[in-house]
Amino acid sequence: MNAQTTPSVRLNDSTLRDGSHAIRHQFTPDDVRRIAARLDRAGVYAVSVGHGDGLGASSIHYGLAAHTDEELQSAAMEVLQRAILCAVLVPGTGTKDHLRAAFDRGARLLRVATHCTEADIGIQHIGLGRELGMEVHSDLMMAHQIPPAELARQARIMADAGANGVYIMDTAGALTIEDAVARVDAFREALPADVEVGIHAHNNLSLAVAISVEAVRAGATLVDACLAGMGAGAGNCQTEALVATLERMGFPTGTDLWALQDAADDAVRPVMTQPPVIDRSTLTLGFAGVPSSFLLHARKASEQFGVDEREILVELGRRKAVGGQEDMIIQIAAELASERMGVSQPT
Repeated sequence: MNAQTTPSVRLNDSTLRDGSHAIRHQFTPDDVRRIAARLDRAGVYAVSVGHGDGLGASSIHYGLAAHTDEELQSAAMEVLQRAILCAVLVPGTGTKDHLRAAFDRGARLLRVATHCTEADIGIQHIGLGRELGMEVHSDLMMAHQIPPAELARQARIMADAGANGVYIMDTAGALTIEDAVARVDAFREALPADVEVGIHAHNNLSLAVAISVEAVRAGATLVDACLAGMGAGAGNCQTEALVATLERMGFPTGTDLWALQDAADDAVRPVMTQPPVIDRSTLTLGFAGVPSSFLLHARKASEQFGVDEREILVELGRRKAVGGQEDMIIQIAAELASERMGVSQPT
């Protein structure tokens, strides 16, 4: 089923980046070639490829990838003909050298991702991306943690630094539909007309497609999604379901829905170790406002210390934990276990 109209929404498929969390970053170059080629034929605007936590993130801390960013992104460039290659950089994890190397491999879209209150740490990376001639979009992660107006002020910092678009990143899958729309409205009021607004939704509250659609209705023109909803926790907004819904509502995406469905069923589901599911653990991620990438770490700590992983997740949410603070999981699990045994912790 081929879309014939000019797209009003640009899709950045993140299966080969954010989706890698679901398989512990074990994508192979063959996986990338197979999936990226299908996405390219389906007509998505961009394909994100690399470690789930961005350039340079492969490590014991974030998870060791089976293959380097160079191997995976080079494999994508072998098959991409229409879609552009997207690289994600988290300042402090990725460096300018990582960015230059990704550009040399063929990446022409850069995503600079920071915590929602720390837009200023991405200014120099946004600037370098623009100097290299890349389209640059910025991401404000954990977007549920601050009010819409404050988030919009952070978005303006990114826009003033040269970002062509700014994404509302629902990293924890904690936004409601009203939360997301309020943030899009605030962005549109605060940002210049030529700076696009994007939405990146996770499905922990079973709202990813609905949030993405309502964000588009409110004025977002950039949307992230993953084939088959692949991603950490309960997964990401599902590309093919999103496209079907948007097309029915009169928002063309310029993509081939049948091709996306085939890619999800034939190329992605065979490599998924388990399908994304909304269960007691993944639902708690959204309820507590905790990044989905914390789930496997919390599960291990739960088994090690004999405490309910939901208790760990809720306490992480109470402490407003963000990506990069995974070391807190063991600390919290140990504290909860000690409290259960009546042992006081040292102050």
